Amino acid sequence: MRPGGQPNMQQLMKQAQKMQQQLAAAQAELAETEVSGTAGGGLVTAVVTGNGELRSLAIDPQAVDPADVETLQDLVVAAVRDASNNAQQLAGEKLGPLTGGMGGLGIPGL
Repeated sequence: MRPGGQPNMQQLMKQAQKMQQQLAAAQAELAETEVSGTAGGGLVTAVVTGNGELRSLAIDPQAVDPADVETLQDLVVAAVRDASNNAQQLAGEKLGPLTGGMGGLGIPGL
């Protein structure tokens, strides 16, 4: 703070720029990090990136019953949901410290 209680705008801008760079780096890392989710005791496994992009889906042949397609569909949805939840948790861990106090600043991109 400068005399009179006014913040140093140049210093604030430098801090904001640094935080924005850190946020961009964390987002890039999330885009490359893969997390998985499973259902049916591992019969179905979904792999998503840290930002939620579905990368792969593996289905154990034991889960395939032509007479019961509905169960397989439910397992796929559950595995993708589990993987997405894991990706959201990872994103919270990576981005939370960087975005925790930024809600009220109105800085674009943060």
